[in-house]
Amino acid sequence: MKVVLIGGGSVNWTPPILTDLVIRPELEGSTALLLDIDPEALELTLAYGQRLLAESGRRWTVEASMERRAALRDADYVILTIGVGGLDAMEHDLAIPLNYGIYQSVGDTVGPGGLSRALRHIPVVYQIARDIEEVCPQAWLINYTNPMTTLTRAVSKHTGVRVIGLCHELTGVLRRLRRLIDLGEAHIETRVAGINHLIWLLEWKVDGRDGYELLRAYLSEHPVEVPYQGELPGNPASVFQDRLLLKWRLFETFGLLPAAGDRHLAEFFPYFLTESTNRGADYGVELTTVEYRRAIAAWRRDWVRRAVTGEETLPLLPSGEAAAEIICALEGGSEHLQIVNLPNEGQVANLPRDAVVETMGRISRDRAEGVESGELPPAVLAVVLPHVLRQEMTVEAAMTGNPALALQVLATDPLVHDFACAAPMLDELLRAHRAHLPQF
Repeated sequence: MKVVLIGGGSVNWTPPILTDLVIRPELEGSTALLLDIDPEALELTLAYGQRLLAESGRRWTVEASMERRAALRDADYVILTIGVGGLDAMEHDLAIPLNYGIYQSVGDTVGPGGLSRALRHIPVVYQIARDIEEVCPQAWLINYTNPMTTLTRAVSKHTGVRVIGLCHELTGVLRRLRRLIDLGEAHIETRVAGINHLIWLLEWKVDGRDGYELLRAYLSEHPVEVPYQGELPGNPASVFQDRLLLKWRLFETFGLLPAAGDRHLAEFFPYFLTESTNRGADYGVELTTVEYRRAIAAWRRDWVRRAVTGEETLPLLPSGEAAAEIICALEGGSEHLQIVNLPNEGQVANLPRDAVVETMGRISRDRAEGVESGELPPAVLAVVLPHVLRQEMTVEAAMTGNPALALQVLATDPLVHDFACAAPMLDELLRAHRAHLPQF
């Protein structure tokens, strides 16, 4: 079997995903090919892969390439973890809207930053998918890159490539619930529906008991207070901490819990990232700056270098990411139930057909299908559906280079609180990213 990691020079994604693949005994004898446009990054992750093989004793081949079509030839699986323009481009996604008074806690999914990121990523991902169609048409594309929904939708709408989008937000929320409510090793079963970074727990059971009853009991003993009473250190580690306060407040209002981190959730609503909430701090949300991301990337590079030289012990344990488990299931191993992003074939009954939705998915030999979740309640639908419609428009704007359509997306986004700023802000974003936006 051949697995190609596009963005294989990533020190954030490649070490855990490669480890997950290599430690699976049923995948021994396979090849992982790391593909990247950065030779220095590729040299480092290739060295990490070779060290991983030496430490694990597994029979794998790890290679590297900068030639995409050659790398993709005969691939069985393609894992996508790219960042078009890198952090320098993301700096524009955050700084330009900030000049218009728009605060983004992440800036990679919705809002001005999410739109800008989609416009420069979608054409690249589309070209990758076209190469897959031509040189390895049987391959599955597993996407980790944000904005998850629009990238996965562009592939499913405009190519015949079989694509699955993966995100770990639900896993993180369930892990927190397990610890908070002291669920131990109890079995948790979920029915979830929505879009990436805005999924809702329609139902969850803990060893057959209603999880919402347990949550209400917990919250009755731990009342929610706004503004947030704890410390907000404002450093590269603290900004990624989910303090749950925003989720609890949404649960009080909607009667359902959104199952993503608060920093992602905040961007889907018009009222959490404002001056009146201290830019989200009242709900325990800190803005994730590019400077923080650069600091984390530098720390990760240093850790990988130390791992290559033997100064760090390689963690030969599952990372919690799902790509390896999904590949094993697609190869004919045990059926696997996993949160996935797939085109809507009825798994969310009252969202548009074919739009990419996030639900539980059933993965088996050469097959990935979404699990039916029923309908979103009216109030939740009123939040989710407008974002689905904008995401459909975003895909078309990115594919066609239509600035009028991109402006309509921006002018209707809840983070854009001043209609007059939409057009000049879009113009600035398009000019800042001109090198990555040939379609415009």
